[in-house]
Amino acid sequence: MYSALVLSALSFSAPMARPMRSGVTMMAGEKSASIPFLPKPEALDGTLPGDVGFDPLGLSSTFDLKWMQEAELKHGRLCMLATLGFVVTDLGITAPGAPTGFSSVAAHDMAVEKGAMYVLLFAASVIEVCAGVPAVEQMMKGSGRAPGDFAFDPLGFSKKDAAAAKRLAVNEVKNGRLAMLAFSGMVTQAVLTGHGFPYLY
Repeated sequence: MYSALVLSALSFSAPMARPMRSGVTMMAGEKSASIPFLPKPEALDGTLPGDVGFDPLGLSSTFDLKWMQEAELKHGRLCMLATLGFVVTDLGITAPGAPTGFSSVAAHDMAVEKGAMYVLLFAASVIEVCAGVPAVEQMMKGSGRAPGDFAFDPLGFSKKDAAAAKRLAVNEVKNGRLAMLAFSGMVTQAVLTGHGFPYLY
């Protein structure tokens, strides 16, 4: 179990990182679309979904963009699910047979105390080690796999046409970014206020 957790943690380290450079590589004349007073980073050429030239720390000149987008998509997808689950639980909707009457924060604390969270962590680690790490490794070796692509599209949304697939890819990135911010804010508000949805007081 320990080895699975370690390997899962290692999957978040950037493979094949680009050599460190003394400064951030920027395009001389062109300005970033998202931060107009800063030069546009050279690596952010707009080819990746959701790329608007936002890189104030210059990470795109240090790490491989494919690895970074893989991580962004993974965390965005998790946070979209987590945001929904957090709100639904606080509204009293639970799975059949699950305990009721607990807030999301209380359910989390109880899962940690009883050990259920460790089972979830172990299951996530196994999935990451068996599916996530090999897929990313092959992508970094030039397999042609797009970041975040696990060929999971049961409803065929991305197979309609190229324009629709491109639009959906951008939507996923934008909604994932919003969910990462939303989930962080919701958890913080829920803990600070001790109240459930909408976490405003």
